[in-house]
Amino acid sequence: MAETRVQIPTKVWYGDTETTLSFPEEWDVQECRMAGHDSPPLSDDEIRSALEDTYDSSSLSELARGKHQVVILFDDLTRPAPTSRILPFVLETLADAGIPDDHIRFVGAYANHAAMSREDFAKKLGEDVMRRFRVYNHNPYEHHVDLGTTSRGTPILVNREVMSCDMKIGIGGLIPHMGAGFGGGAKMVFPGVMSIESVAHNHGQVRPQPRNAQTGMLGIVDGNVLREDIEEAVSKVGLDMKIDLLINNRRELVGVFAGHFIAQHRAGVARAREQYATACPENMDIVVCNTYPIENQATKGVWPARLSLKAGGTAVVVTQSIEGQALHYLTGRFGTDYGG
Repeated sequence: MAETRVQIPTKVWYGDTETTLSFPEEWDVQECRMAGHDSPPLSDDEIRSALEDTYDSSSLSELARGKHQVVILFDDLTRPAPTSRILPFVLETLADAGIPDDHIRFVGAYANHAAMSREDFAKKLGEDVMRRFRVYNHNPYEHHVDLGTTSRGTPILVNREVMSCDMKIGIGGLIPHMGAGFGGGAKMVFPGVMSIESVAHNHGQVRPQPRNAQTGMLGIVDGNVLREDIEEAVSKVGLDMKIDLLINNRRELVGVFAGHFIAQHRAGVARAREQYATACPENMDIVVCNTYPIENQATKGVWPARLSLKAGGTAVVVTQSIEGQALHYLTGRFGTDYGG
């Protein structure tokens, strides 16, 4: 039987392979790719340049001069950022500034998600980092420094190890977010390395009313009170440099935005809107949504389906998450009748 075949990427962090989907030949199949599907990856020189050509901030090399203790914050495997690709250039810059390896540590900034294993750390950071540096999970339940509250009453309770350092660097990505509009920017610190009490207040009492019944605050940054509260808190914590990454369909690094956590975020969001823009046809009988590269948060695959599906249509969400749905202590389910 003749078929229409579509190749899709799958198994993020577990080989990043491809799967073939087959459809009846008589079906009118539309493949909706993001605009930056085949964007070329950055060269080494382009990455180095991005770390020097920063937004509303001194360059990384200038900021590192005279610093003594450095923490590098990173996200977990629920985020597709290829952190290991840019780390050699960050570490090279810190070494050139005279900062020895034993004055640098890594702290996983994934808020209320599950702790990462050594294997997880290696996937995100690379084996060289695991051999040379101390790498820690964030503990959202204890060992925090109290910096007061935001103007909206959110307690600013920050990871003690992070606050012990006189240089704080965050490396993450820019993907649309239902609450904060886009990930990236200040979110590496808040919720990344905050107490669960801080996150619960920000995500609960401060959380804005959704602008759209289907997609919430997805893509909305300006006037977003949740993000405003986050950025106010992080201004008190201090984040010397934030580095956000953009990717193509193969998770290759195609964009780097470094600098002050607000200025670089807004510049990155403007580019991300173009890079990740995907035309969504309407009134489709069937919508097949591939959740790569965030397969371990597969519910996010439902968002585009809502935009394209006709009433009474069928949505198919494709995910090959080896470890299942990512754990979230604030919003997850921990029994038949109760959750976080």
